[in-house]
Amino acid sequence: MTYSAGRHFLQIPGPTNVPDRVLRAIDRATIDHRGPEFQKLGQEVLTGLKAVFKTKSPVVIFPASGTGAWEAALVNTLSPGDRVLMYETGHFATLWHRMAQRMALNPEFIASDWRHGADPAALEARLAQDRAHEIKAVCVVHNETSTGATSRIGEIRKAIDRAHHPALYMVDTISSLASIDYRHDEWGVDVTVAGSQKGLMLPPGLSFNAVSDKALAATKSAKLPSSYWSWEEMLGPNKSGFFPYTPATNLLYGLREALKMLVEEEGLENVFKRHDRHAEATRRAVRAWGLEILCVNPAEYSSALTAVLMPNGYSEVDFRKVVLERFNMSLGSGLGKLAQKVFRIGHLGDFNDLTLLGTLAGVEMGLTLSAVPHKAGGVAAAMDYLTKATAPANVGAVLEKV
Repeated sequence: MTYSAGRHFLQIPGPTNVPDRVLRAIDRATIDHRGPEFQKLGQEVLTGLKAVFKTKSPVVIFPASGTGAWEAALVNTLSPGDRVLMYETGHFATLWHRMAQRMALNPEFIASDWRHGADPAALEARLAQDRAHEIKAVCVVHNETSTGATSRIGEIRKAIDRAHHPALYMVDTISSLASIDYRHDEWGVDVTVAGSQKGLMLPPGLSFNAVSDKALAATKSAKLPSSYWSWEEMLGPNKSGFFPYTPATNLLYGLREALKMLVEEEGLENVFKRHDRHAEATRRAVRAWGLEILCVNPAEYSSALTAVLMPNGYSEVDFRKVVLERFNMSLGSGLGKLAQKVFRIGHLGDFNDLTLLGTLAGVEMGLTLSAVPHKAGGVAAAMDYLTKATAPANVGAVLEKV
């Protein structure tokens, strides 16, 4: 094998790059998960997560991927045959829908073109038709990782309220939490699903449910079987900082460090602004290349990733292979219906201006080497935007003249 100098650019939309501080926090001896040292750790992360979800409700941590948190959201609140309203925003919404089918639920899927977020008006219209309130839950993906389109979660809450419908509101924030502004309590979400390996800057292995009082009340009548995923089993020991079974101790060390970095040091509002800035710079690069952004509604542009359509007749697989082999950089592939049609640039997590410019340089060089039709200047467009966006206020007038 040939050694590749420099670091690998992991620019898929997750798992994301793990900061050295988080890696060092994880790299320590495992402790007794029934002892006082662990109890302090458990209390710190269970409390600290509430700031990220913007909730006063409990947050449950599972040793699992985000898929586990999907299942936990369903099994704790629903019964076999329950009707669930879902929206086809992309590949991951489709997978959640498929899970609901396998769990003997009755999911209804509102079809879409994979270029938009969930439409509040369409959801409101369907809920208004359900006068018998047979629909027990509405499930929406906040940031569809396969498409780079976000759903307007607060507007959907208002749509549910206008329909005067009592359905539980469940939201997947696996690729948006700690990258894009999210408000569990303010937006009236009952169950928020999340994972560790994206905005929280951790390796894969932890998943989360933020749970409202209404969702907790639903557990009393839920008939789907749950053991490993049981909130009730978790919340009892969690009150004192413990878990009902062996937790992922070392990942919790990393989570504590990540929460310190995101909440205490950078501050969540600054985290969101940073992601917004990088997303806009990326979109400017894509437009300068003469390529098309998959998401068509600017109000739904993702700040976590950008999905880019390949020109007709050109394969994203071939292009990404060139980028990986020549520049040691991984880009996201097209998933599901979008296989071969798009590539995805992840710009979330532990990410700064220079990392973004290196990423975009790799994309632009890869387009040239792959003979993909495009214009030059994408990196320059992004660099111009970032220079002006980060300049001190008294320098702005000078830059405008440059």
